[in-house]
Amino acid sequence: MKRLAKPLTEIKSSYDYVVIGSGYGGSIAASRMARSGQSVCLLEKGREFLPGEFPQTLFQASKEMNFVGGKSVNLEKNGLYEFTMGNGINVFKGCGLGGTSLVNANVSIEPEQRVMEDPAWPAALREDPDSFSSGLKRSREMLKPNPYPENKNGYPKLKKTEAMRKSAAHMAAPFRLLDINVNFEDKTNHVGVHQAKCTNCGDCVTGCNIGAKNTTAMNYLPDARNHGAEIFTEINVRYVKKQMGFWQVYFHPIGIGRDYFDAPLMFVQARNVILSAGSLGSTEILLRSAKLGLQVSGKLGERFTGNGDVLGFGYNNEQRINGIGLGKKGTNSIANVGPCITSVIDLREREKLEDGMTLEEGTIPGPIRAIMPKALFAFSRLAGRDTDRGIIDYLKEKWRELRSIFLGPFHGALARTQIYLVMTHDDGNGVLKMDETDKLNINWQGVGKQEIFKKVNGEMFTATEALGGTKIPNPTWNELMNYDLVTVHPLGGCGMADDAAQGVVDHKGQVFAGQQGNQLHDGLYVMDGAVIPRPVGTNPLLTISALAERSCQLIAGEKGYELDYGFSEVENSPGDDSPLATGVQFTESMKGFIGMGETTDYEAGFARGKKDNTPFEFILTIQTEDIQEFVKLENHPGKMIGTMVVPSISEMPLTASNGIFNLFVADPKNDSGKRMNYTAHLTSADGKPYFFEGFKEVANDNIVDAWKDTTTLFISLYEGNSAKGQLLGKGMLVIKVADLLRQLRTVKAIHPQSKNDGLSAIATFGKFFAGNVYETYFSFK
Repeated sequence: MKRLAKPLTEIKSSYDYVVIGSGYGGSIAASRMARSGQSVCLLEKGREFLPGEFPQTLFQASKEMNFVGGKSVNLEKNGLYEFTMGNGINVFKGCGLGGTSLVNANVSIEPEQRVMEDPAWPAALREDPDSFSSGLKRSREMLKPNPYPENKNGYPKLKKTEAMRKSAAHMAAPFRLLDINVNFEDKTNHVGVHQAKCTNCGDCVTGCNIGAKNTTAMNYLPDARNHGAEIFTEINVRYVKKQMGFWQVYFHPIGIGRDYFDAPLMFVQARNVILSAGSLGSTEILLRSAKLGLQVSGKLGERFTGNGDVLGFGYNNEQRINGIGLGKKGTNSIANVGPCITSVIDLREREKLEDGMTLEEGTIPGPIRAIMPKALFAFSRLAGRDTDRGIIDYLKEKWRELRSIFLGPFHGALARTQIYLVMTHDDGNGVLKMDETDKLNINWQGVGKQEIFKKVNGEMFTATEALGGTKIPNPTWNELMNYDLVTVHPLGGCGMADDAAQGVVDHKGQVFAGQQGNQLHDGLYVMDGAVIPRPVGTNPLLTISALAERSCQLIAGEKGYELDYGFSEVENSPGDDSPLATGVQFTESMKGFIGMGETTDYEAGFARGKKDNTPFEFILTIQTEDIQEFVKLENHPGKMIGTMVVPSISEMPLTASNGIFNLFVADPKNDSGKRMNYTAHLTSADGKPYFFEGFKEVANDNIVDAWKDTTTLFISLYEGNSAKGQLLGKGMLVIKVADLLRQLRTVKAIHPQSKNDGLSAIATFGKFFAGNVYETYFSFK
């Protein structure tokens, strides 16, 4: 499969749309706006994972776990599995290209009709149910949900599903197989991506290494790319600001070394911004933007809900379940575990909406299975409740526990454990706020003590009773832990409403401009689970997707776009599986002075700038996407991006984009010398364009000058987008020793095929650099 993300150095200074986040809302927004003929840039905080790159062991998974808590704000923290610790409720979500779709259980289920008729929704949505139905249809067409094919095409009946049938019969409750976003045949899909069929490995929620899971990385995102959207990963967006008719999206690029230099944020401009960073992310970005002056509703951060999520276990049942993922033991054959969730006991449609719930079975993913035998043994003693009694039953249970502890999770008690995932209706009164350290806090103390969660645990007990096991509640749902909850379906924070006094966005996700009335921010939208103003009571991905599809259709209609939903132009690329070449990147900081008005001499410009106190500095990241090609080509090209600080023209840092770097090319003024050339387009915070040009002269006049030549940059600054604009000044920059030492720490290989491949690429770059210095200063002609 071809990678979707572009190198950061290819980001442009401005787009029609910048989409922040790549879950269901963001991926849909990128696809639909690109299909409407708009230029689209999608920014994702996480990195891109291809099938085969997801963790398969506990050690690998531990490196992807990012715990967000305490008082520190580290812009570099990143990981596929993101845990946000809150007061009363904790949140687990995915952080990668595809968002939480990478690590969810794939369930596409419609909300109960009464949920969508609730007055919490805007009247425009409630009074136009067909528009929501149309969104559901569009979502299904792209996500391709379908039920697990029992006894078809080699897929066996699953023991965990059979156990759910038995529980449903005992509860006298409706049972059915669910529509799940999983592919059960080997094929090239509707957007040109080849997908293998599901192998029933059970590892859906740690990332599908087969490629059978229909995440947004398999449909909406490649569709967006097919229609011209540009996708960038490892971008930590901080806030948005309106300036001169454009929105500016301020961000910190992760993992390129800018943190070593305490570098300022970069920004990209757009006529429209769509926030799709999830309930926590979108709310956080708007809260931070509001602190910097953006006018928003006073309801921002309110009506946060965990969607009534409850995790529980039917431990050590009398019948086998096979609910343990295979992890590294996975094979190409069809296993007997199954996708994470395949069936539901549907306990909705009760007289009181808030008493309804959906109870689904799950699997323990392979990468964490090793810790489960002892963990569930301990939890069963602390909070478990056995559903049957008798000395014979007692001895059988102890024997099964011993087998699990000594033989592993595929044996004994763990092999007979049913995992329950329940969604219901909490009161939706959680609050998201920014604290004094600029960190998002979740405040919802006592949520776990709501009466509905006692009812949920009662239903799980009844389901377990049918199987003769021990019911274990969520490990944090106990008196010692103050009945804290964990949710994998965070919703709300930017709730839809009829006006700003009641919510944050209107029925299509457009942000209200103030605390009262219906005035809207032109071109600013939220399109993800943050806009949902109440619990859905079941898996929310289809509801989120339908609302996003609806919003895109409405926006296209308002703006006069022609939105084409067809697939006739899609072609499968035969080179999809070829790996990227290995490149090298480093981040460089240089400081000096520019003489504003000096147009002839660089040294004179430096002296004038020093006298007039007009400093100039930059922090630039330079990338070579293919080190072998870089060395081979005559102009040795690299690309650059970063920031420049030029107080004489802008109080705020300028963002440098479309930068070109050429290392050791012929010097047009000296046949025996060489040059390093730098050019970049600059955009100031007030939207003005500038052009930067610089070069280092590497001459063979004196070996003593080697250090000076390779660390001194002669610079020119122009108005406009090229060197044809008015020349504003000249000067010189130098690398300080401390900055050089930091720069050396930033040198890294990009997309290496192995550790040795990465080391080889860095060695090739170092040899090329040192060889050219030697050739220049020690050649005798």
